[in-house]
Amino acid sequence: MKLARFAIVCVLASAVFPLISQAQVPVFEFDKAKSSIGFDVKASVEIAGKFDKWDAKITFTSADPTTGVLDIEAQAASVNTGSGMKDGKLKGKDFFDAEHNPLISFKSTKIVQTGPNTFDIPGTFTIRGVSKPETLSLTVSGIGTGQGEVKGIMAFDRKQYGMNSGIPFIKIADRVEVEVDLWGKRVSGPPLDLKK
Repeated sequence: MKLARFAIVCVLASAVFPLISQAQVPVFEFDKAKSSIGFDVKASVEIAGKFDKWDAKITFTSADPTTGVLDIEAQAASVNTGSGMKDGKLKGKDFFDAEHNPLISFKSTKIVQTGPNTFDIPGTFTIRGVSKPETLSLTVSGIGTGQGEVKGIMAFDRKQYGMNSGIPFIKIADRVEVEVDLWGKRVSGPPLDLKK
Protein backbone atom coordinates (compact mmCIF):
# COMPACT_ATOMS: atom_id res chain seq x y z
CA MET A 1 0.00 0.00 0.00
CA LYS A 2 2.84 2.40 0.87
CA LEU A 3 4.50 1.59 -2.44
CA ALA A 4 1.29 2.40 -4.33
CA ARG A 5 0.96 5.75 -2.50
CA PHE A 6 4.59 6.58 -3.26
CA ALA A 7 4.02 5.82 -6.96
CA ILE A 8 0.95 8.08 -7.03
CA VAL A 9 2.90 10.91 -5.35
CA CYS A 10 5.70 10.54 -7.94
CA VAL A 11 3.23 10.67 -10.84
CA LEU A 12 1.52 13.75 -9.40
CA ALA A 13 4.86 15.44 -8.76
CA SER A 14 6.02 14.83 -12.32
CA ALA A 15 2.75 16.30 -13.60
CA VAL A 16 2.96 19.42 -11.40
CA PHE A 17 6.67 20.32 -11.45
CA PRO A 18 6.95 20.81 -15.24
CA LEU A 19 4.11 23.34 -14.97
CA ILE A 20 5.93 25.15 -12.20
CA SER A 21 9.21 25.21 -14.14
CA GLN A 22 7.46 26.42 -17.31
CA ALA A 23 5.92 29.30 -15.36
CA GLN A 24 9.45 30.36 -14.33
CA VAL A 25 10.65 31.05 -17.87
CA PRO A 26 9.67 34.05 -20.00
CA VAL A 27 7.23 33.20 -22.79
CA PHE A 28 6.87 35.68 -25.66
CA GLU A 29 4.49 35.82 -28.62
CA PHE A 30 4.93 37.86 -31.81
CA ASP A 31 2.05 39.82 -33.33
CA LYS A 32 2.13 39.12 -37.08
CA ALA A 33 -0.09 42.10 -37.88
CA LYS A 34 2.62 44.43 -36.49
CA SER A 35 5.63 42.39 -37.70
CA SER A 36 7.37 41.60 -40.96
CA ILE A 37 10.19 39.56 -42.50
CA GLY A 38 11.65 41.20 -45.59
CA PHE A 39 14.74 41.67 -47.72
CA ASP A 40 16.58 44.27 -49.74
CA VAL A 41 19.29 43.97 -52.38
CA LYS A 42 21.07 46.78 -54.19
CA ALA A 43 20.23 46.71 -57.88
CA SER A 44 19.84 49.02 -60.86
CA VAL A 45 16.08 48.55 -60.35
CA GLU A 46 14.81 48.32 -56.77
CA ILE A 47 14.53 44.74 -55.51
CA ALA A 48 13.03 44.74 -52.05
CA GLY A 49 10.08 42.97 -50.55
CA LYS A 50 8.65 40.88 -47.77
CA PHE A 51 7.23 37.43 -47.19
CA ASP A 52 3.47 37.25 -46.69
CA LYS A 53 3.64 33.84 -44.97
CA TRP A 54 6.16 33.33 -42.18
CA ASP A 55 6.48 32.21 -38.58
CA ALA A 56 8.87 33.21 -35.80
CA LYS A 57 9.24 32.08 -32.21
CA ILE A 58 11.70 32.58 -29.41
CA THR A 59 11.95 30.23 -26.44
CA PHE A 60 13.95 30.58 -23.23
CA THR A 61 15.08 28.06 -20.62
CA SER A 62 15.55 30.79 -17.98
CA ALA A 63 15.24 34.55 -17.50
CA ASP A 64 18.76 34.91 -18.92
CA PRO A 65 18.32 36.21 -22.50
CA THR A 66 21.36 34.27 -23.70
CA THR A 67 19.42 31.00 -23.14
CA GLY A 68 16.99 31.93 -25.90
CA VAL A 69 16.53 30.13 -29.20
CA LEU A 70 15.12 32.09 -32.14
CA ASP A 71 13.46 30.23 -35.03
CA ILE A 72 12.27 32.01 -38.17
CA GLU A 73 10.67 30.35 -41.21
CA ALA A 74 9.35 32.07 -44.34
CA GLN A 75 7.55 30.43 -47.23
CA ALA A 76 9.62 31.25 -50.31
CA ALA A 77 6.57 31.27 -52.59
CA SER A 78 4.98 34.03 -50.49
CA VAL A 79 7.57 36.61 -51.63
CA ASN A 80 5.95 39.96 -52.34
CA THR A 81 7.88 42.77 -54.03
CA GLY A 82 4.79 44.49 -55.39
CA SER A 83 5.72 43.27 -58.89
CA GLY A 84 4.40 39.98 -60.26
CA MET A 85 7.31 39.78 -62.72
CA LYS A 86 9.94 40.17 -59.97
CA ASP A 87 8.08 37.76 -57.68
CA GLY A 88 7.98 35.13 -60.42
CA LYS A 89 11.70 35.48 -61.09
CA LEU A 90 12.59 35.29 -57.38
CA LYS A 91 10.43 32.18 -56.85
CA GLY A 92 12.09 30.45 -59.82
CA LYS A 93 15.01 28.02 -59.95
CA ASP A 94 17.65 30.76 -60.38
CA PHE A 95 16.82 32.35 -57.04
CA PHE A 96 14.64 30.89 -54.24
CA ASP A 97 13.69 27.72 -56.16
CA ALA A 98 10.46 27.75 -54.16
CA GLU A 99 9.03 24.66 -55.85
CA HIS A 100 11.83 22.39 -54.60
CA ASN A 101 12.84 24.36 -51.48
CA PRO A 102 9.67 25.89 -50.06
CA LEU A 103 11.13 27.19 -46.78
CA ILE A 104 13.71 29.86 -46.00
CA SER A 105 14.78 29.51 -42.37
CA PHE A 106 17.05 30.80 -39.63
CA LYS A 107 17.69 28.90 -36.38
CA SER A 108 19.89 30.50 -33.77
CA THR A 109 22.76 28.61 -32.16
CA LYS A 110 23.24 31.16 -29.37
CA ILE A 111 22.35 34.69 -28.32
CA VAL A 112 25.09 37.15 -27.37
CA GLN A 113 24.17 40.39 -25.64
CA THR A 114 26.42 43.15 -27.05
CA GLY A 115 24.92 46.18 -25.29
CA PRO A 116 21.98 47.32 -23.13
CA ASN A 117 19.50 46.61 -25.94
CA THR A 118 21.57 44.98 -28.71
CA PHE A 119 22.24 41.34 -29.50
CA ASP A 120 24.19 39.29 -32.03
CA ILE A 121 22.50 36.00 -32.87
CA PRO A 122 24.66 33.50 -34.75
CA GLY A 123 22.69 30.71 -36.35
CA THR A 124 22.08 28.51 -39.36
CA PHE A 125 20.49 30.18 -42.37
CA THR A 126 18.94 27.95 -45.03
CA ILE A 127 17.79 29.01 -48.48
CA ARG A 128 17.49 26.90 -51.66
CA GLY A 129 18.34 23.87 -49.50
CA VAL A 130 21.80 25.31 -48.72
CA SER A 131 22.65 25.92 -45.04
CA LYS A 132 25.44 28.17 -43.78
CA PRO A 133 26.29 30.03 -40.57
CA GLU A 134 25.15 33.66 -40.54
CA THR A 135 24.61 36.27 -37.81
CA LEU A 136 21.48 38.30 -37.18
CA SER A 137 22.15 41.60 -35.36
CA LEU A 138 19.17 42.85 -33.35
CA THR A 139 18.10 45.93 -31.42
CA VAL A 140 15.31 45.52 -28.86
CA SER A 141 13.03 48.36 -27.72
CA GLY A 142 10.61 48.37 -24.79
CA ILE A 143 12.93 46.47 -22.45
CA GLY A 144 11.35 46.08 -19.02
CA THR A 145 7.82 46.87 -20.25
CA GLY A 146 6.84 43.31 -21.19
CA GLN A 147 6.35 44.28 -24.82
CA GLY A 148 8.38 45.84 -27.58
CA GLU A 149 9.97 45.62 -30.98
CA VAL A 150 12.84 43.45 -32.16
CA LYS A 151 14.50 44.86 -35.28
CA GLY A 152 17.54 43.52 -37.05
CA ILE A 153 19.47 42.73 -40.20
CA MET A 154 21.27 39.64 -41.42
CA ALA A 155 23.37 40.05 -44.56
CA PHE A 156 24.46 37.19 -46.82
CA ASP A 157 26.15 36.67 -50.18
CA ARG A 158 23.55 35.24 -52.56
CA LYS A 159 26.18 33.49 -54.69
CA GLN A 160 27.28 31.38 -51.73
CA TYR A 161 23.78 29.89 -51.80
CA GLY A 162 23.76 29.11 -55.51
CA MET A 163 21.97 32.25 -56.68
CA ASN A 164 24.50 33.03 -59.40
CA SER A 165 22.12 34.23 -62.09
CA GLY A 166 20.94 37.71 -62.74
CA ILE A 167 17.86 39.26 -64.25
CA PRO A 168 18.13 40.46 -67.85
CA PHE A 169 18.98 44.19 -68.07
CA ILE A 170 19.17 44.53 -64.28
CA LYS A 171 22.45 44.72 -62.38
CA ILE A 172 22.13 42.98 -58.98
CA ALA A 173 24.59 43.14 -56.06
CA ASP A 174 25.74 39.92 -54.38
CA ARG A 175 24.90 41.16 -50.87
CA VAL A 176 21.34 40.58 -49.69
CA GLU A 177 20.00 41.98 -46.44
CA VAL A 178 17.26 40.12 -44.58
CA GLU A 179 15.25 42.54 -42.46
CA VAL A 180 13.49 41.30 -39.32
CA ASP A 181 10.91 43.50 -37.59
CA LEU A 182 9.03 41.63 -34.87
CA TRP A 183 6.63 43.13 -32.35
CA GLY A 184 6.04 40.92 -29.36
CA LYS A 185 4.94 40.74 -25.77
CA ARG A 186 5.61 38.55 -22.76
CA VAL A 187 2.53 36.43 -22.16
CA SER A 188 3.77 34.58 -19.07
CA GLY A 189 6.79 34.03 -16.88
CA PRO A 190 9.24 36.54 -15.39
CA PRO A 191 10.87 39.40 -17.30
CA LEU A 192 14.22 38.80 -18.96
CA ASP A 193 17.21 39.55 -16.75
CA LEU A 194 19.28 41.97 -18.86
CA LYS A 195 22.57 42.65 -17.12
CA LYS A 196 24.25 45.16 -19.42
